[in-house]
Amino acid sequence: MADNIVEQAAAWRTAGRRVALATVVSTWGSSPRPVGSQMAVDDRGSMAGSVSGGCIESAVAHEAAKTMEDGEPRLLSFGITNEMAWEVGLACGGQVQVYVEAVE
Repeated sequence: MADNIVEQAAAWRTAGRRVALATVVSTWGSSPRPVGSQMAVDDRGSMAGSVSGGCIESAVAHEAAKTMEDGEPRLLSFGITNEMAWEVGLACGGQVQVYVEAVE
């Protein structure tokens, strides 16, 4: 599946769009997607792939837009404590780090 995401990112670049690629680089505890999961975002707001199964995609897309603008890579951290997870009905807490970089 990762190849399809990279291929989609390449197709968007070939079409003249700016593109950022987000990759899960580490997880701790409960995480919906494993390390290596990817999501591509273009400057029109299109997305391919997933880094979280939906729960942080909008935040990652927002940061990807910044990366497309300034070319600066970003390391994003998202997490929830065990206590907060219990309150919202999840079995355990977790953390995920996502690296976002512009595709040239």
